[in-house]
Amino acid sequence: MMQHAEREIVELTRLCDKKGNLNPEAIGFARKPIIDCNLSGHFLKKKKWNYWCVYGEEILFSVTICHFDYAAMCFIYFLEYETQRFFEKTVTIPLGIGGKLKMPSRVLEPVRFSNNDINISITHFQNQTYLKVTSENFDNDTLNAELKIQHPKEDESLNVVVPWNRQTFQFTAKHHILPTSGFVKIGDKSFLFNDEDCYAVLDFGRGIWQRNAFWNWGMASQRVRDKRVGLNFGGKWTDGTGMTENAVFVDGKMTKIHEDVLFNYDRSNYMKPWYITTKFSDQVMLTFQPFFERVAKTDAKLVKSEVHQMVGYYNGQIKLEDGNILSIQQMLGCIEEHAAKW
Repeated sequence: MMQHAEREIVELTRLCDKKGNLNPEAIGFARKPIIDCNLSGHFLKKKKWNYWCVYGEEILFSVTICHFDYAAMCFIYFLEYETQRFFEKTVTIPLGIGGKLKMPSRVLEPVRFSNNDINISITHFQNQTYLKVTSENFDNDTLNAELKIQHPKEDESLNVVVPWNRQTFQFTAKHHILPTSGFVKIGDKSFLFNDEDCYAVLDFGRGIWQRNAFWNWGMASQRVRDKRVGLNFGGKWTDGTGMTENAVFVDGKMTKIHEDVLFNYDRSNYMKPWYITTKFSDQVMLTFQPFFERVAKTDAKLVKSEVHQMVGYYNGQIKLEDGNILSIQQMLGCIEEHAAKW
C-alpha cells in the first residue's frame, strides 16, 4: 500500500477514554488543534512537551518545556548563523518541584515555569502567542527574549494521533510558518525579529510512550519567493502505525502526505548530506546540507536521550495536492535524529 488511509478528524475529540487508554475515535489527523490530550494514569510513561523554534534573520532561538512524570526539563538555546556562536542552557526540575509545572492538554493553552535560574512564560491571546524568557546567567550574560507569534486565522496546522496500541500512543501537533516579531537580547546584543521574514514552529507532544524511542524529524518554515512555506517530515517512530506526520504548508494551506518518508544519512558523520524521499513515489525528493550540529545528551539514570539536531539547507522538490511542483532552493531548516530510553 503506497498511501495510508489516514482519517481526517473535524470535531473536538478527546485523546483518551475514561481508563486513560487511547480513544479509537481520536486516531487520525486534523487541520486544526481540536484534540484534547486528557492523559491520565500510566505513571512514569506519560511524555509531554512544548518545543518552540524561531527562525530569525541572524539567529535561531529555541525554547522547550517537557515533563516526563519523574522529572521536568527546560532547554533554551540559540545559534547565530554567521559566527556559529551557540549556547544551550538546560534546567532539570526534580519530581517534587516538577509538580508545580502544569502542562496543558490543549495545544494553545498557557505554560509557565519559573525558578532561580530561568523564567518562561508562554501565553496565547486572540490568535497570538506571547513568548517571554529571562535568565540572569545565559552564557555568562543576561537573556531577555520577548516574541509575539501570530497564528493567522485561516492557517491550517498538522495535528496527528499516532497509535502503537491502546496503551501506547502519541498526539503530535506541528504548527508552521507562524509570523514572529520581537527581540532576543543577550547581554548588550539585540537580535530583532520582523513578521515579514521571521517564522516560528511549534512542536507540541502528548503521549504514552514505550521505554525506547527513536525518530527522525525534518522541518523548515521560511519565506520562499513570495510565499510562506513550511515543511514537516517524520520517520521511524510512525512506521507501521498507518499514520504519518508528513505535510507541506504553502501560505497556510496544508498538503498532507499520506506516505512514509525515508531519511538516509550517515550516522558516523551527521554533517554529510541527508536525503528525504517518499518511500514509494516521487512526491518528496529533498536533500539537506547541514552547516551546524547540535548534540544534546541527557543521562539521568531513568532517562537517557541523545539528539543530533542539524541546522542547514533543504534543496529539491515536493508535489502538492493540486499537482503543482513546489521547488525548494537553499531553504533554511533543521533535521534531527533522536534516540531515547525514557
